[in-house]
Amino acid sequence: MKCCFFAPVLMLALTWLPPVTVVAATPGQAAPASLYEEAPVTWKSTLETRLAELEAGFPGEFGVYVQDLNTDESYSWRGDEWWYLASLIKVPVAIEVFARIERGELALDDSLVLRQSDYVDGAGQTNWQAPGTPLLVEFLLEQMLTVSDNTASDMLIHHVGLEAINRRARSLISSSEEQAHERLGEITTLVDVRRHLYGAMHPRAFELSGRDFIALRQAGNMAQRIEAFRIRLGVSRDALQMADMDQAFDAYEATGLNGGQLSAFGEMLASLSKGRALSPASTAELLSIMRRTRSGERRLKLGLPGELSFAHKTGTQHRRICDAGILTQDIAPMGLSPPALQEPPPRVVIVTCTRGPLSGGRAEQALAEIGAAVRSSGVTGRP
Repeated sequence: MKCCFFAPVLMLALTWLPPVTVVAATPGQAAPASLYEEAPVTWKSTLETRLAELEAGFPGEFGVYVQDLNTDESYSWRGDEWWYLASLIKVPVAIEVFARIERGELALDDSLVLRQSDYVDGAGQTNWQAPGTPLLVEFLLEQMLTVSDNTASDMLIHHVGLEAINRRARSLISSSEEQAHERLGEITTLVDVRRHLYGAMHPRAFELSGRDFIALRQAGNMAQRIEAFRIRLGVSRDALQMADMDQAFDAYEATGLNGGQLSAFGEMLASLSKGRALSPASTAELLSIMRRTRSGERRLKLGLPGELSFAHKTGTQHRRICDAGILTQDIAPMGLSPPALQEPPPRVVIVTCTRGPLSGGRAEQALAEIGAAVRSSGVTGRP
């Protein structure tokens, strides 16, 4: 009875099965992949999965661009959005300086004289020097790149010119000139960053000098700086178009100055690494300085493989931080020369920025986790 009862049901169920097409494989040829076979896991898919997990728990947004220079494969997480690049723009400044050195127009042991108008607030040793002090170009490059010295940066910018810096930066992006303008914003002096920022609150900010902005920074927290700014201008609180630094930074970022796509900046670093920007000797010297960067020890570098070398530059601004560089292996493992290796040593460009959290520590933690995600994806070698 049980057999007789279930037999019709079984026959009916079998009639509902979808038709199956059998494809015979040609002798010596692999059978076609199954329709239901999962897509292969790649370093890009692994990285994307991990980045989605990280951003879900992050109180803001981050952007990531990664390029494997051995294969030219790249991956972008919000990398084509517009980001404020902060002090990352000091890398194209350095590239233009080295280009002048190659042409014989400048030398590392040349001196530039520190002028009263060069001073800008920030880290580094240059601000401790008296006006009229001659400073070596080599010293200024070291200070600009390793500790993000703004005064050293503006001295070099004034010497080589903003027009040349912007032209060279855009020439290193694999786009037409028009597209390059759309992907990378105008680079300005560091003192003009302050003028535009405070200019969002009152247009007379453009009357202030670098020394004035040093005094504002020393006034205390953001609210105290705004009050000091108002007093310095001699205007009422009602005269300020904005009374909140968050709004001022948002307004400044909307100008597009010193900003751009992370993918564009990554292409610039790729051009540098591949020798399209400078000669091999100049490239090696610039990357050597960038490897000595002392800021950002708790950002990308903390999560990246310790046996690899990271030539990078950091950027820090209110609620916005960045880290970008080139990850390479300088010495072949276990004493092998590069030709004896089965695979080429890793060469990877990584560009990251965050925006949102007030805590710089939380943002740095996110960049360290992104570095670890890049490492575990396999693009930097065996995880």
